[in-house]
Amino acid sequence: MPAAAPPGPYAVPPATHRLNPNTPAEPTVLDLLDPDRYTILPNTAGCATVEEALMIARLARSLGLPNWVKLEIIPDAKYLLPDPIGTLEAAKALIADGFTVLPYIHADPVLAKRLEDAGCATVMPLGSAIGSGQGIHTVEEITIIIEQASIPVVVDAGLAVPSQASQAMEMGADAVLVNTAIARAQDPALMGEAFKLGVEAGRKAWFAGRIESQRYAQASSPLEGVIRST
Repeated sequence: MPAAAPPGPYAVPPATHRLNPNTPAEPTVLDLLDPDRYTILPNTAGCATVEEALMIARLARSLGLPNWVKLEIIPDAKYLLPDPIGTLEAAKALIADGFTVLPYIHADPVLAKRLEDAGCATVMPLGSAIGSGQGIHTVEEITIIIEQASIPVVVDAGLAVPSQASQAMEMGADAVLVNTAIARAQDPALMGEAFKLGVEAGRKAWFAGRIESQRYAQASSPLEGVIRST
């Protein structure tokens, strides 16, 4: 995303397993989304195995949804942490099947690089646990992922407030994915607007270039020529 581009949202990832192909006449969340404004990103959220993820991705394609997929494989219902081995296996299978894959992962630089090498379009490391609102606990790992990636990096999960989205963008992330922080806010529309501003501020800060961190204080104005008492 160039510096001058307005922040999104550009893509919305509905959970595809909630779409029932046997009742096509029933309204779904897709009826609320303008396809001319948003990219609909099929999502394997809720899948616990590789087989389930592949089935849901192919089901979405059969329903006429875009050939993109946000890949999530989460076998543990308590901590909701993604399965790294299953994610890599499913990503390779989906790419071979012609999908554009955007995998949700723990902030693991080695896994991120392997997914990139496998042909993923992006990697989406978590900041902290899904829906936890704990912010970015994985700063060092995400920084490494960003440094070594030649594909976009999207910080996904754990963000609670716009300042955390701004932090992710200041680190050099290309985007953030936010759900719970907006959906459960007291005023979701206002919080969504606030996140938009946070993303915009962080992206501009990244392009502007921050000052280096110094161990000691450094005067912001030159000291030469200052009048002093004798």
